Amino acid sequence: MVQEEHGLRVAYLGPMASYTHQAALDTFPQSRNHTLTPVPDIPSIFQAVQSNNAERGVIPFENSTNGSVVQTLDLLADSKNQYPNIQMCGEAFVRVQHYLLGRKSTSHSQSQPTHRSSPSGANLRHVKSLYSHPQAWTQCTPFLSSAVPGRERHDTSSTSRAAEIVAADKSGSSAAICSALAAELYGLDVLAPDIEEKKGNMTRFLIIRNSPTTSPSSPLSQNGSSSSWKSLLSFTLPQTGSPGALAQALAVFGKYGINLTSMNSRPSGERPWHYIFFIEFQGRRGDGKVDNALAELQSVVARWKTLGTWMSNGGQDGG
Repeated sequence: MVQEEHGLRVAYLGPMASYTHQAALDTFPQSRNHTLTPVPDIPSIFQAVQSNNAERGVIPFENSTNGSVVQTLDLLADSKNQYPNIQMCGEAFVRVQHYLLGRKSTSHSQSQPTHRSSPSGANLRHVKSLYSHPQAWTQCTPFLSSAVPGRERHDTSSTSRAAEIVAADKSGSSAAICSALAAELYGLDVLAPDIEEKKGNMTRFLIIRNSPTTSPSSPLSQNGSSSSWKSLLSFTLPQTGSPGALAQALAVFGKYGINLTSMNSRPSGERPWHYIFFIEFQGRRGDGKVDNALAELQSVVARWKTLGTWMSNGGQDGG
């Protein structure tokens, strides 16, 4: 979970009704008077937080099906030192659920409330054209083939944009594949819920803040055990390329019984075929075994940087 503050300015990857917007709403509820602002791309989130135009940012980090978000990793690598104060301080999980949204057919009872779903393609005969992001088509192939075969398909820049187009269509003959949040924001009916092929698809988002210091904010005794925390750090290896250098770096964590939960790498930007590694682990600085491991890691790698520490959300939907 994330902080208890009120009235924070939060930048998230737009547009409205995106899955990042859902993660922002889950993490920063409106009841606490937060201001959520959509921005056009992930670099804009980093820029807003680094420049203190936003106190927090919500960035997509990885998807359970498609893996890590490469652009986020490149921004965390920060080869040009544009975001020296950016630190992770929380996480949120959002299940990727696609809905078919539109207007209910006038041939059916108009007294049905919004968000009631159609049980079969028989109630979708009035839908003549479909709108969505290209990725959504492939994620919903079985449903599209069985429930709305042969309909015209129109690509949009985002699933949110698809909902916006359908909401403006007065004929009621178009439908969009997008999130349930889009139904609420654009006043659309749910024609069919959960139409994605792969169930349980999740995206994990990280919360960033401007924090010049990387030391723990309070003792472990006040905030649960070390295993309740996650930390992210980056490191590069010596230019000599000594055999087994990466294995030696990873072995440090095993030596001190620290569980690694993810590992990624990206080109460092320093020279060809040189990489920066990202390690996520259970624990945080202030715990003896973590401090000992980081002290030993320093003697193995060329340089390393702590990218943040946060309370684990346990892989559940952010809330």
